[in-house]
Amino acid sequence: MTTGRGGGMRGTVWAAANQLGVVAGTPAELRSALLSGAATAGSRLVLPGADPAAVTELAAVMDEFGHGPVRIDTPPGGAAPGAVDPSDAVSVCSADPQRVTLAYEESEHDHGGLRTAWLRAGQALVREQEPAARALCLLAALPARAEPGVRTALDRLAEAAPWSVGEVREDVGPVVAATVFAGRMLVADRGGTVHGLDAARPVAVATGARIRAVAALPDTTVLLLDERGRLRTHGPGSALTAAVQATLAAHPGTALAVSRGAVVVGDRTGSVHAFGAAGLHQAALHCGRVTALAAADGDGPPAVLSGGADGSVRRWRPGRRASGTTVAERPCPVVALHAAATADGTAFAVAWADGLVELHRPGRGRAPLGFRPGPAVRAVALTPDDALAVGTDETLCVLRPR
Repeated sequence: MTTGRGGGMRGTVWAAANQLGVVAGTPAELRSALLSGAATAGSRLVLPGADPAAVTELAAVMDEFGHGPVRIDTPPGGAAPGAVDPSDAVSVCSADPQRVTLAYEESEHDHGGLRTAWLRAGQALVREQEPAARALCLLAALPARAEPGVRTALDRLAEAAPWSVGEVREDVGPVVAATVFAGRMLVADRGGTVHGLDAARPVAVATGARIRAVAALPDTTVLLLDERGRLRTHGPGSALTAAVQATLAAHPGTALAVSRGAVVVGDRTGSVHAFGAAGLHQAALHCGRVTALAAADGDGPPAVLSGGADGSVRRWRPGRRASGTTVAERPCPVVALHAAATADGTAFAVAWADGLVELHRPGRGRAPLGFRPGPAVRAVALTPDDALAVGTDETLCVLRPR
């Protein structure tokens, strides 16, 4: 990555991406977000403390967009004063994040794993936040080879955060989809391999397909929605799966989930279709593409949750209601969903295109728990032991609410 004449490009890009509501690590990725419509051309960015050379370089790249370039302002004043010790967790979590980023850009050492973690999670770390939140984010990005002393220091700093970090896996990515079946998490990677993450029964199935979503039926048939919107199956299969395959061959899907033996599919027009033994149930739930689906089986009809390019999460019960209810909404597209039945109702996790993950737990007055890993989130899953797994291009991290 280019760093500008004085360094600091990486931190400048992260700060700009946060204001644009996208995830990006390079000027080219920011420009791509503008071209795709994920960010708004003509935006005014205010980047206090950013490196002037990096701002000039970034502005030149953004001006190449041609129509309605982004305006970048740098208020008077530089980064907060004070030295940074890049090998000390307390210093790193408390110092000005632009100064920390520059220190790691200019360093050739990993500083006990802190450099790797910071450069993985940096877009989340350059936000204004308490040291405990930065420590939590670093723990979730810390490489397995990190020095024990660094991990211990971060654990101590993160005690005030609303999450604790469990397992962090670097061996199953880049993660593109995830679900839970029969107590086992299933994770699909970019190469088309589905991993069963059960230490007692590890399994990996190479599908040869680029996968968009993964689900599993009670008869152990694994369902895969490929990047063309077609359904692929691995396992026994049935008349139901054959019917869904035939339907998606003619009308490609955009999202997939399974609910009590039914197969639920979303499409580009905003509609959700539930195929089951009782027939087909449909509902128009979103303005624009359905981007993610989840389902939870409890008492009564299953709860289907759908996420859309319109930024909303809708709850729908096939066969009971013709329309759904909005249960979460933000001004950027939903990218991943997962749901689970609990004794108190349906819990669900949702990830948005700006990198935010939220855990919504049933119960009046319970606010969602949020987390930003830094990289773009590709998948979320609620585990049988009430933890939250977050998949990115870098890691699969398991978080537990405190």
